[in-house]
Amino acid sequence: MTVCALGALVCGCADTGGGDRPEERRTPAAGQEHRPQSAPKKRPPTLAPGPQGLTPVFKQGRPDGGKTVALTFDADMTADQGPRAAAGERFDNPELIATLRRLKVPSTVFMTGRWAEEYPQQAGAIGSDPLFEVANHSYSHHAYTNDCYGLPSVSADRMRSDVERAFAAFGKAGITDPVPYFRFPGGCYDRAALKAIAPAGVTAVQWDVVSGDAFAQDADAVAEEVLRGVQPGSVVVMHCTRSAAPVTEQAIRRIVPELRKRGYRFTRVSELIGGASGRSS
Repeated sequence: MTVCALGALVCGCADTGGGDRPEERRTPAAGQEHRPQSAPKKRPPTLAPGPQGLTPVFKQGRPDGGKTVALTFDADMTADQGPRAAAGERFDNPELIATLRRLKVPSTVFMTGRWAEEYPQQAGAIGSDPLFEVANHSYSHHAYTNDCYGLPSVSADRMRSDVERAFAAFGKAGITDPVPYFRFPGGCYDRAALKAIAPAGVTAVQWDVVSGDAFAQDADAVAEEVLRGVQPGSVVVMHCTRSAAPVTEQAIRRIVPELRKRGYRFTRVSELIGGASGRSS
């Protein structure tokens, strides 16, 4: 049975062990201000495996964790869309990224490996910007179930390699520190998919607020959908693809100031996951 349900559920417990993301630089002791110091590193928070070792699924942060909200952007591109890109179709959205930078909005970008290959300079710039974190959205945006909005599907025996192929594409684009989070194409998954990608060591990330920006033409309608749905701890799904989501940047220009006016603070998914057991990343 395909699981595409949205809801305020956190499956599993946060794992906050050591690993490979840099912390903020510590203040040097007196007399050591000019000595180079290597920053200690920590692993991005993940959830503990689910029952029978299945991939854990995160859908929303703690509602009592303060007025925080994570805007997430899917950078979609399939393996067979290269000719369309060569003909001029744009699967990127540099204006959106520029607006997020101008408004200083921390965000999580769920990127396909194919997108990173098509736009390696943009991918590398996003991955090296501390405002953003890059997460995995599969290599070619093929579905991990057999019935998912008409998407072609990946067989169970190829799902793990598809996830790992995307991470490899990130490395080639200069993204040296992607977070260990995975978003299923179309948001579609079932038990077989959760079992297949468990060896990849990722936490699957869903959402509780659908922006409706995919193929939308009315930026105000998209903004209203987000503003109506956001609650403390929300994860909002949007897109970073001009051809498929042409009004997202316009919607962001309305969404961000309005949510800030309401007292919300923007954060990356990693902070919400870290707070799943009362800890912020």
